[in-house]
Amino acid sequence: MGEHRAGFVAVAGRTNVGKSTLVNLLVGHKVAIVTPRPQTTRRRILGIRSDPDAQLLLIDTPGLHEAKKQLNQRMVQVARRAIAEGEVILAVVEAGDHLNPGDRAVLVDIRALGRPTIVAINKVDRVPRAQLLPLIEEINQGFPGAEIVPVSALSGENIGELLLTLKRMLPVSPALMSPDEYTDQTERMIAEEIVREKIFLKMRQEIPFSTAVRVEKFEDDAERKLKRISATVVVDRESHKGMLIGAGGRTLKEIGTAARLELEDILGARVFLEIIVKVERDWTSDPRKLAEFGL
Repeated sequence: MGEHRAGFVAVAGRTNVGKSTLVNLLVGHKVAIVTPRPQTTRRRILGIRSDPDAQLLLIDTPGLHEAKKQLNQRMVQVARRAIAEGEVILAVVEAGDHLNPGDRAVLVDIRALGRPTIVAINKVDRVPRAQLLPLIEEINQGFPGAEIVPVSALSGENIGELLLTLKRMLPVSPALMSPDEYTDQTERMIAEEIVREKIFLKMRQEIPFSTAVRVEKFEDDAERKLKRISATVVVDRESHKGMLIGAGGRTLKEIGTAARLELEDILGARVFLEIIVKVERDWTSDPRKLAEFGL
């Protein structure tokens, strides 16, 4: 076996291109929430993959997009800071016969950083292979020096090749974190993210984007193998509160049940989850409130 390698890999791309699905697949654990909706990821999330020959510290980032609202602007700032941490940049673009304009803008930004870069063409399971040739040529022309690896984060196609390429580009180094860890998130943070994911999956229209989750209490009853979690869902409109709770509390109960079952699986213990909904008017445009939610 050669020398051990380790380092930070910043996973960058526009919204909804499959970054979080790819990070979860590479780590082998769910570290980032995933929904079909854009702008699901709001903060920097670290996933850790430890193999005998290398340790990858994968930084999942919010999607880069044109941001008009204050919340979105903060998310893009978080993304840019996190991308700058990467010793290697893993740029994720979408498969097709040419570069999406948003993907092109991301690659131009990344090229300016001058870091070793891999371009993962994701969702190749959706298009015929021959259709990718003009896209690969376009990337080669515009971004010479970047490694290009077509993959499918959904099916796992060509992930082995992506992993080998990533490892080869990392610096020679001992492991930087304990091999027993797969994320730097606390259990409290994981609970907040899972509740938020279930809101995104359950609700429609603008409601998911105007919600935030704050865990107020997280108690560990080791003797009973039980975790007691109290979470507050913050919305910025009274009408959103009513829709989130639903008739007779049914919608909130469904969200809570889905979150509890997944948390029990992740945390390996029974979970008692209590969720309340609170209105904090216009929190998405209040810099102090955004800072409270880590943005």
